[in-house]
Amino acid sequence: MTSGYSGEMTSHQQFRDDSPDEVPVRGFVHGQLDSDKDCLVLTHGAGSNCNAPLLVTLSDAFCASGWTVLRCDLAFRQLRPHGPPRGSAERDQQGLRSAVATMRRRTSGRVFLGGHSYGGRQASMLAADQPELVDRLLLLSYPLHPPQRPAELRTGHYPRLQIPALFVHGARDGFGSIDEMTAALKLIPAPTELLPVTSAGHELLTKQNRDQLPKIVVEAFRTFAYNPPAIASQR
Repeated sequence: MTSGYSGEMTSHQQFRDDSPDEVPVRGFVHGQLDSDKDCLVLTHGAGSNCNAPLLVTLSDAFCASGWTVLRCDLAFRQLRPHGPPRGSAERDQQGLRSAVATMRRRTSGRVFLGGHSYGGRQASMLAADQPELVDRLLLLSYPLHPPQRPAELRTGHYPRLQIPALFVHGARDGFGSIDEMTAALKLIPAPTELLPVTSAGHELLTKQNRDQLPKIVVEAFRTFAYNPPAIASQR
């Protein structure tokens, strides 16, 4: 298994899967299909799509480290090129389940699931209901609560989350402070780890950190994926 991150751009190809009785899968694959490599399924936030700079940059980085990556559009984005989700959370989760199933058919390694903001929230909710679905979660800028409304926590499913999860969070994120995230993660019974990103907001990727952030996230998640912290260490 290859390790490390070279910082080089990697090639990718458009991907689609219209398997019967499943939500269609649309996106781009970085790396090899039909291989024994581990795979990361990565999706976007509510106002974006799978071509978001953060997703493209991280997909290149994980691919360069030896993984296959599928960055995919959520179901709502496949139907509407612009605008926020509208009552489509269940179908968005079904779409992520389809994406994971597709990658399990096309790779023999482990499969991980991740997403930015809304996409990460849907990934975590799906994983809470189906703990056998994936091996680890990568949650980028988890939207803990709406900006300036800290009482409206989006943590109802946290006590049911059994899959180890790495949270990557900007220190200036208006959807939840580092202290708020630290407190919220205590609700999760599975191993978790919080990776703060200094001088970053909800977008995570900035002009100042675009060279270093991919390396940091890849190395942190690789370590977490193969050696997650013990539950006791986070209490």
